[in-house]
Amino acid sequence: MNMQPIGIVKSPVIEGVDAGWGDVVSEIHLNREFAAGLTGLETFSYILVVFAMREATWSPESDLVRRPQGRADMPLLGIFAQRAKHRPNPIGVTSVRLLAVQGNKLRIQGLDAIDETPVLDIKPYFPQYDRVPEPVIPPWVEELMTGYF
Repeated sequence: MNMQPIGIVKSPVIEGVDAGWGDVVSEIHLNREFAAGLTGLETFSYILVVFAMREATWSPESDLVRRPQGRADMPLLGIFAQRAKHRPNPIGVTSVRLLAVQGNKLRIQGLDAIDETPVLDIKPYFPQYDRVPEPVIPPWVEELMTGYF
């Protein structure tokens, strides 16, 4: 498997944090050779950003089964039952508000990625694909996500 970044995140956030991402306005600087691929994207209000989580590490001993955010009030869970950054393949996917498209730059809100994060792909948000009716989630998720976005 061979993937190359198509761009990079420019964000005021330089270290990973566990809350407050919803108000963060950042930019994606797409490599210029992909700029034409943004044609028509400005007609969407939300996009999905796929990125390589910069500075994420992986240790099966400490990350395969853990408490979300290391919080004692959270249940002990396997990595695939949570959205932690420390994963076997540190790939992030986030739905973000698209504020503007200008040349090869996207201005976005709500991307939980630090400055200089490599972007792997960008997709338009399609409710038919990306939204599910009446999802079931455990109660701990609501508590964990308070203040995140």
